[in-house]
Order: sequence, then C-alpha cells, then structure tokens
Amino acid sequence: MSQDVKSDNFFKHLTELRSSLLRSLVILILGFGVCIYWSKDIFDFLSLPLKRVLPEDSHFISTHPFEAWITYLKTALFSGLFISLPFIFWQVWHFVSPGLHLKEKRFTLLFVILTTLFFMSGGLFGYFYVFPHAFEFFTGILQDTNIVFLPQMKDYLNFTFRLLIAFGIIFELPILLLVITALNLVSFSKLVSFQKYMIVVAFVISAMLTPPDVITQTLMALPIILLYEIGLLLSWFIKRKEK
Repeated sequence: MSQDVKSDNFFKHLTELRSSLLRSLVILILGFGVCIYWSKDIFDFLSLPLKRVLPEDSHFISTHPFEAWITYLKTALFSGLFISLPFIFWQVWHFVSPGLHLKEKRFTLLFVILTTLFFMSGGLFGYFYVFPHAFEFFTGILQDTNIVFLPQMKDYLNFTFRLLIAFGIIFELPILLLVITALNLVSFSKLVSFQKYMIVVAFVISAMLTPPDVITQTLMALPIILLYEIGLLLSWFIKRKEK
C-alpha cells in the first residue's frame, strides 16, 4: 500500500511538472508574440552600446538572405523570455512548494519578486555598464590599423544575450545563498568562513566575462563581492527569524 502511495505521489508530481511547463510555455509564446512587433526596435536598442563606439566606416552586416529575419525572430524570442521570467519563477516556486513547510511557503511572493529583481538587475548592469566598457576596449584595439570592423547581426545577438543571461544568473547569488541557508543545506557559519575565498572567485568570474583589462575586471568583481555580502545579510535575517 505504501508503494502505491509513493507511485501516486510520483505521478502527481509529474503531472504538476507538465502543467507548470505548459503554462510557462504559453506565457513565453505570448511574450514572443508581443515582442515580435517591436523586434527591430529591440535589436536597435541592444546594439546601441556597440554602435556608440563603432568607427564611422563600420556597420552591421548580414551574410545570409534570411539572417536578418532569423535574428529578429531570435530577438523576439529572447525578449519574450525576459518579460516572462516573473511568471516562470512563480511556476518554479509553485512546483517545489508542496515539499516545503508552511513558514517557507509564505516566502512565495518574496521569492518571485527578489528572483526577478536580481535577474533583471544583472541584465541591466551588463547592458548599461559592462557592455560600453567592453566594446570600447575591443574596438579600441582596431584603431590605427587597416582592419575594418563589420559586426555580424546574428553573432552580436548571440553574444549579447549570452552575456545578459550570464549576468542575470550571477546576480541570483544572494537568492542562492538565501535558499541553501533556509533549507539548511549549508550552515551560515560556513558561508561566512567562505568570504575570504569569495574575493578570488569574484575576480576569476570577472576575468571570464569581461575584457582583459584590470579596471573593467575590478569593477565587475566588486558587485559580485557585494552580492555575496547581500546574500549573507539575507541568510542572517532568515536564521534570526527562525530563532
């Protein structure tokens, strides 16, 4: 009888997972439908950090008859994903919430708001701060040379969204620390003891995501260290509330 109950619970969770995935997919499609109308404007907005530092003889190019069309479709798809994130995060929490205690379920709305806020903040930080410095560095290398920089549309879009997602994930660090502390996966004291190593980790991550100049890497590493401190503060608050 116990085995039958476990089997029923397993299939129930699979059904809930399928429902959550379907609902998220529907919202994503709706977001894609909304963004497709402004896909050209969205691409122009995303390309502004590079256009501002391009030499006068440089411009975007398309090397395939359908490249521009496919690029605009991808732009709409990625943009639809970004605006669908709050609902997707809500579905993630809705799926895992049955295994949580009542006091943990109370943080549903807070989890969705903070997760969305930190992810969006990471993307905005990458776009408004890291991109201008990075593109200025890369285009500056080509000055006083005979090389003409002609960025390809699809390559720029893939590069941009890959970095935006990477920055969004990095900025989820406080939420990650909050969750693992709330679930007692890692003790708060161990997180505190890891502070001294986090400085090295932050500079390694910044070196992987930014151009190879010390100033940009330092200015990227500092927010990561700050995010870790914010995560510690949130974790301390959760532990304090439990006590």
